[in-house]
Order: sequence, then structure tokens, then C-alpha cells
Amino acid sequence: MNVLSGPRRETRRVVFNGTEYIVQATERGLVLPDGREVSANEVTHLPPCTPSKIICVHLNYGSRFYEFRGKHIEGHGGLTPTYFTKPPTSLNAHGGEIVRPHGYQYLNYEGEIALVVGKPTRNILPEEAWDHIAGFTCALDMGLQDMRDTDAGSMLRVKGPDGFCPLGPGLVAGIDPREQILRTYRNGVLVQEGALADEMIWGFDYLLADLARHITFLPGDVILTGTPANSRPLEVGDLIEVEVTGLGRLSNRIVEAPAPRANVGHQPTDSEEVRRVSLGNDERLPEVIRAARGA
Repeated sequence: MNVLSGPRRETRRVVFNGTEYIVQATERGLVLPDGREVSANEVTHLPPCTPSKIICVHLNYGSRFYEFRGKHIEGHGGLTPTYFTKPPTSLNAHGGEIVRPHGYQYLNYEGEIALVVGKPTRNILPEEAWDHIAGFTCALDMGLQDMRDTDAGSMLRVKGPDGFCPLGPGLVAGIDPREQILRTYRNGVLVQEGALADEMIWGFDYLLADLARHITFLPGDVILTGTPANSRPLEVGDLIEVEVTGLGRLSNRIVEAPAPRANVGHQPTDSEEVRRVSLGNDERLPEVIRAARGA
């Protein structure tokens, strides 16, 4: 069945009473394979898929492009998308903790939609992509921007830390993601908003076909499809949530852990470039930092 074909269908991976299940999400709650019904607050959520790879597009929303480059993109402007990867160990789930190590200050949220591949995919046309997609889910592409000045642009240590790719709550098919609105909330306050029909530069079908020219995708593999403007740093204790109409609402809490034990390699930096990206070219950088810390 084509991923866009209705009715809406949502599955979740959860742990209930110590046992892992794939459950069906309904208006009443969650239905276990044996027919029992439980509520979402009775289970622990797991990521809705188990990818062998997580690939992310850099700029793919018009507002984000304008935020960084100061101009609107018209008809792609001759550009093509660029990508980076997050390791599978970055996976996290609805309700999971996101860890900011002590001594770091620029942990940024990016609310996104994740495309999840449904079958082996290689060398397809864009119009064939919809038959290769299992569904969509809410995502957070978290970034430790203190590490922006290293790794030669790969963003491995910016975007790759453990737990920096929350997905969920469930995997949804039977809706058209192009008709949805993405919103991100920090402690209940709206901080990002983007209507995909107006914002997305390269569509879901384009991204999968582009990448599958050279890379074989396996069931469960993930493509993160970009974020609107206004990614900003979070503080310890913050609740960050991504809501996509038709998909659901993903919620995660920021916690602190001790600094890494080994004092080797690139250390956190507070450079002009780090602040430019983390604070979105905000000219009031010192004031923004002080306000974020309640000073």
C-alpha cells in the first residue's frame, strides 16, 4: 500500500510491564497484539524504527535558508541539497532524556519530520519513492553547537552524540506530510513553525531518490528532512516538544551530565561562528546569552 493511501495508520514500539511490543495507536489508546488496551502513560516508548543509517539534509526550509543567507530561495536557485549523518547510537524516543554535558552551553533544538524507509531502496525515480516509504514521524535533530569549530563540517560531534535523535511517538502512514504544519515548543511556548507546503525546498520524494542514486536504503532507515527558522539553545530542565499535524507530538527533557572524562581533542568553543549558528545570526549575542540564563 502506498504510504499516502488512507486511512491513517500509526504503530508504536513500546515497553509494557517489561515486555517490548509493537502496538497500534487508536483514539482510545494503544492496542497490544493480544488485544489488550493500555494508555500511553502506562508504557515506555522506544524509537518507532531501528535504522541502519540516519541521513539528514542541511537547509531545506525557506525560512531557515533566509535566516542564514539573508535572501529568499526562488525555484531552488540552481542549488541541490547537501547532507550529513547521525550514528544509530544517537537514537532516542518520546519521553527520553537529552543530555547536555557540563561545561557546554549551546545545545540547540531543530524540530523536523523524519521519513522512514519501508523496503530495500536503490536507484529509484522520485515518483516511485512513495511506494518505498513506510511512514513518517516527529523528530528532533539536536546539536551541540559548542563543537561547531571542528570535524571539518561533518558535524559529527555537533549532531552525533548519544540520544541526539529523538523520534516518535509513532510511525504514521495514510496521511500526506506535504499538507502538514510543523511546530516546536519550548516549555509550552511556540518557538518554531513551518507549513510544509510553503516552506520545504526539496520534497520527501526528491530527497529519497537523490540519496538512493548512490546509497542502498534498508527498512527502518531514516532521513531527517530539515527544520524551519529559529533553532536556539536550550537550558537544563527545559521541555522541548515537536508537534506535526497528522503525526503527533514528541516530547523530551534536557538534563545535565558530568563533563567527559578525557581532556583530549577539540574542546567546547564560544566563537563568533558558534554563536552565529546557535543564535541564528542574532546581533544581540551577549544580551541573548544573558537572557537565556536569566541574568
